[in-house]
Amino acid sequence: MERLDRLEAVQSMLLEIGQLSTSCSDITAFIEAVHRALGRIMYAANFYVALADREDGTVRFPYFVDEADGTRDPNERITLASPEQSPTAWVLLNRQTLVLTAADFHERLRNSGRWGDGSVPEHFVACPLLDQNHQALGAIVIQSYSPDETYSAEDQALFALIANHVSNALQGLQSMDRLERAVQERTAALAHEVAERGRAEKVQHALYQIADLSAQALDTDALSASLHGIIGELMVADNFLIALYHPDTQEISIPYFVDQKDSAPPLQRFPFGKAMCSYVLSSKQAQLHDLGSFRQLVANGIVAEPLGSTEIASWMGAPMLVHEKPYGVLVVQSYDPAIVYTKADLDLLAFMASHVAVAIARMQADRRIRKAKQELEQQNAALNDALHALQEAQSELVRQEKLASLGRLVAGVAHEINTPLGICVTATSHLVQELKLTREELAAGEMTEESLATFFDVVDQSLRIMTTNTQRAAALVRSFKQVAVDQSSGDIRSFNLDAYLREVLLSLQPKLKGRPVKVDVDCPKDLVLDSYPGAVSQIVTNMVMNSLVHGFERDQPGNITVRAAVEEDGWVVLDYADDGAGMDKDTLDKLFDPFFTTKRGTGGSGLGAHILYNLVTGALGGTVRVESAPGEGLRYHLRFPQSQRKSER
Repeated sequence: MERLDRLEAVQSMLLEIGQLSTSCSDITAFIEAVHRALGRIMYAANFYVALADREDGTVRFPYFVDEADGTRDPNERITLASPEQSPTAWVLLNRQTLVLTAADFHERLRNSGRWGDGSVPEHFVACPLLDQNHQALGAIVIQSYSPDETYSAEDQALFALIANHVSNALQGLQSMDRLERAVQERTAALAHEVAERGRAEKVQHALYQIADLSAQALDTDALSASLHGIIGELMVADNFLIALYHPDTQEISIPYFVDQKDSAPPLQRFPFGKAMCSYVLSSKQAQLHDLGSFRQLVANGIVAEPLGSTEIASWMGAPMLVHEKPYGVLVVQSYDPAIVYTKADLDLLAFMASHVAVAIARMQADRRIRKAKQELEQQNAALNDALHALQEAQSELVRQEKLASLGRLVAGVAHEINTPLGICVTATSHLVQELKLTREELAAGEMTEESLATFFDVVDQSLRIMTTNTQRAAALVRSFKQVAVDQSSGDIRSFNLDAYLREVLLSLQPKLKGRPVKVDVDCPKDLVLDSYPGAVSQIVTNMVMNSLVHGFERDQPGNITVRAAVEEDGWVVLDYADDGAGMDKDTLDKLFDPFFTTKRGTGGSGLGAHILYNLVTGALGGTVRVESAPGEGLRYHLRFPQSQRKSER
């Protein structure tokens, strides 16, 4: 009869486990109910369940009741021990039931030195909780510390049956638990996303408003009040001020000030260096302080002469900068301990300050442009009148200059040719006179051999004089017909190339200063050129400047090498190379084209390489070849005569 009652109790317990698995959503509450039901069919004063996490190799005890070892934190995760060190780990890893007596415990302790962390029980029964894939979900354990309370084979079989039903129920509960956690996490994430999106929309709206303000011709008071309202929509800004920096006078002014304690700023204008505004501008960093840190800045002398009330609860200041150029500071502060600004508030204020700085810079630029436009319109009106008069005067001057130039040209030609022509006229007149006298002497029959020889000498001398002077006149005419073009970049002189290259690089030192670019020169110490040093200087200067502007970013380290050598035929080879950005084939093909530049609008004229090419091929009488590829730098190969004097001969 007792056996029948027990079987009915077991059946009732299994039904209860099934009902609990569908009605209970909390794993701990479910296991606690299982424990109460188990206590009705067998001794269960010491009972616990361990659940395993296969992803991180940990185990936790959501339910733990023990007479000797008390309780455990249900949320604590413990690294799973080896099966040789823990009976619970043995059950989990082997996925088998384990039944031990006190003697078994002591035997294992003698062999391994450790067998579990708790007290030694009199009787220990542990069954694995397996899922449908026969993987261990955990372990369910029942134990006794009394020799009078042990577990029979029937108890162990019933406990294993109950463990199987608990396993089925736990699978559903864990799936539900994971689903609920996922829903909760997703809900929290969505709530955060909605909040962030709302905040982002407010920030975006504020930026639109600031951009709109910069396009309006507002006075300072209206602009400042509008900015206060915009920032007040994003954070608590009951105490707000705008400070503007004046670089020409090194002063700070306060055009806008709203404060709960002071009706007006202590000073409307003060020298740069006073107050927190100066500290923020000097650091160029947004600052967040409470009363303690604020007083520490003053005590350490970092902030000189603080202005206004110092009884603050929280203080923020953000510099208004555009490309490191300071325009002023935005300050928000709180006297209420309940209103304390966070790092997120500081980042938002700094973000807004940067946009306000751009708006102020744009407004200042617009005002300067309008003023300049008015001045230009006035100047243009005066210039138009002057230009009209100038054009009339210019036309007259051009006409007169043409006549004057023609007159000077004719006068020059006449002056230069007059002398040889005058000599020729004199020689011709003398020859005519001598010819007349000779004819008269011949007609009178007085011609002698001596007088005839004298006449021939006069003819010969006169013809030589005329020939020499007519050739001189012809050469002068040819010289006037030539167009003089200076093909050199200065005068030819002898100079040491190595020393001259170093002088050129020394003159470029202001451009190289502060740039992590190393220039190396490899040139024979005794290499002397008879050439145009001005052309060499401009060529090297253009190559170095092109590397600095196009090859390397401002703080990019790099190397430039200049190597020179003399070939056997008396030609000099000058190789220049940098390890900068290089260029693609399309850009390389246009390198020497005039006015081609990749830096249009930032100072590039597009003439540097073109002038370089003309100097090498023209003044130096040589050739130039260039090689490059993206990321492989740029290399020039120059060849020109060592002596221009030889080439001129």
